[in-house]
Amino acid sequence: MTNNKASHQFELYTLKVEVVETGRAFVCSHHVGDYFLVEGENLIFEHTTSFSMYALAALLPLLPAKQRPLQDADWMLSDALIACPDPHCGAAFKITRMNKRNFNHEDATIVPMPE
Repeated sequence: MTNNKASHQFELYTLKVEVVETGRAFVCSHHVGDYFLVEGENLIFEHTTSFSMYALAALLPLLPAKQRPLQDADWMLSDALIACPDPHCGAAFKITRMNKRNFNHEDATIVPMPE
């Protein structure tokens, strides 16, 4: 394996996670159009004043996979609507892939690349 800087890069998508309607009434504190961004390891709440911790707990396990390049037939690529974890709430969360960004291995961990 070469030890040049380019071989230490990886790509991640920036994600937008937005509250959308499903035709059922909301019972939680969600508002249509509220969103946050995922850039690298960071969650960015630019315009949303609050976001349900229960919804966030349901979404968090999916976000790292949605950030990464996927094979065309992978369900993680096609499935983008996540239901609110409250079974009585009609809200859903749409995960949209935006631009790709390059990251460096050395900026994400102190563990060295394998030789």
